Amino acid sequence: MGLVNGSNNDEYVRLLGAWPSPFVLRTRIALNLKRIAYEYLEEEDTLNSESVLNYNPVHKQIPILIHGNKPIRESLNIVMYVDETWLSGPPILPSDPFDRAVARFWDVYIDEHCFTSINGVAVAKDEEERKAAIAKLEQCMALLEETFQECSKGRGFFGGDNIGFIDIGFGSMLGPLKVLEKFTGVKFIHPENTPNLFDWADRFYAHEAVKPVMPDIEKLVEFAKLKFNTSIFK
Repeated sequence: MGLVNGSNNDEYVRLLGAWPSPFVLRTRIALNLKRIAYEYLEEEDTLNSESVLNYNPVHKQIPILIHGNKPIRESLNIVMYVDETWLSGPPILPSDPFDRAVARFWDVYIDEHCFTSINGVAVAKDEEERKAAIAKLEQCMALLEETFQECSKGRGFFGGDNIGFIDIGFGSMLGPLKVLEKFTGVKFIHPENTPNLFDWADRFYAHEAVKPVMPDIEKLVEFAKLKFNTSIFK
C-alpha cells in the first residue's frame, strides 16, 4: 500500500492498535486528515503482543506508528509526527508558535484531567467517589466549552475551519463520554450547559476523516461491561 501524493517519501506505513482505544483513534484520524494510506493491524492482546513488545518495549502500549522501519510511540507524539512529516491534507497544529503551544497545553490537559476523570467514574469504589469524579468531569467540560470559544474564533472546530490538534485530542474521548452518559444518566455535553461543544461534537462525528473510524457506541458499551467489573456497568 503506497502513500498519497504530497508525502516526503514513499515508505510503508503501519499502525498497531486496538479498536476501543481513544488513543489509537487519534492516530487514525490524523492519518485520514493527511490522506495517508496505511496498514492497520489490530492487536487483540496488547500485553502479550510480540509486535507491541518489540516496537514499544518501554511502555508496552499502543498506538505504535511504524514509518518504514521507524516506530513512533504515544498518541499525541504520533499526531505531531504525522503533521510534520506529510504535507498532504490540512495542517493539524497551528503555524504560529504561541497557538501551537496553546494547542499542546490543552491536549495535555484533556489527558491529565478529562480522561482520568472518565476512568475515575468507571472505576470508582463507591457512590461518593463516583460523584466526585463526575463533578470533576463536568468541570472539564465547562472549561473546554470556554476554550472552544477562544480557540475556534467563531468557526466550526477548535482548530478553526478544520479539525486540529485539540479536536483530535478531545474528539477521541467522545465515545467513552457517551458510554458514561448511558450508564450514569449524566449528560456531560448538553445543548444548554455546553452548547458549543454539543454542536461541535456533531460536526466532529460527521467529518470525513472521523466517521469511518469512530467506534460504534453499542460495541463500546459491551466492551466497558467486560473491562470494568464495577456496579456502574452492570
